[in-house]
Amino acid sequence: MSKMLTITQLTFREAWRKKIFWMALALGLAFIVLFAIGFHFILNELLSNSGFARRGETAALHLLLTEVSGTLLILGLFAVNFLIVMMTGLTAAGAIAGEVASHTIQTLASKPLRRWEIVLGKWLGYAAMLVLYTLFMAGGLTLVVYALSGYFPPNFFRGVALMVLEGLVVLSIAMLGSTLFSTLANGVLVFMLYGIAFVGSWVEQIGAALQSETAVQIGIVASLIMPGETMWRIASDLMQSPVVKQAGVPLIALHSKPSPAMVVYAILYAAVLLGLALVAFQKKDL
Repeated sequence: MSKMLTITQLTFREAWRKKIFWMALALGLAFIVLFAIGFHFILNELLSNSGFARRGETAALHLLLTEVSGTLLILGLFAVNFLIVMMTGLTAAGAIAGEVASHTIQTLASKPLRRWEIVLGKWLGYAAMLVLYTLFMAGGLTLVVYALSGYFPPNFFRGVALMVLEGLVVLSIAMLGSTLFSTLANGVLVFMLYGIAFVGSWVEQIGAALQSETAVQIGIVASLIMPGETMWRIASDLMQSPVVKQAGVPLIALHSKPSPAMVVYAILYAAVLLGLALVAFQKKDL
């Protein structure tokens, strides 16, 4: 166990030193700053131009600001969710394949380490980085909204946990692919699967809105192939206000709600793929 935790610590430090991680962190910080500036000016426009403000209808104005804040926060978290997937996929794509290509894996494998300890240690290291990045991005954006408008979304922690789960699904795919393919091929695999899930999700929502059962079924099949995007859909639905749900706001309203059983499926999906990664690396010829 101590050896595996050492691998976890070394993996975390290695990922911390990668330019990709720092680029993702810098872009994430820039996004939060840009969002804060835009959100500030939008609130000012609402306060100065709203008919509720001119007529002194404070209750109606407060409701308007709350719903606008909630909608903008969900849209911001949608972008954050994409950044989380990008950061996880790019940093973990070469977790094993990169070290095999540079022949450093032979040094690790020749030490008194079981192969499963190497894979699981690396997975835990990347998972720790994923959790911290998600908390930084989602927490930063939510704090901006709360500081400027006083709005805090419902079910925030459950929503963030689901965003982390989506990242863990992507991480498990990347770890399995890294034991089977080169870094480049694995990166293509990860983002192709995410693309299938993303497009399938929209096909399902549009199909539900148009009452097309075929389109809905296509979306469900895509979510079973890669359930990550479904976690975001459930998270966004949890963090929306009831008014926004009833209004059916485009881009964030759900016309076809995923089953809660998909959360269990995503957990099992990530666990099974991680188990397959352990087996594949055990059998890999180094």
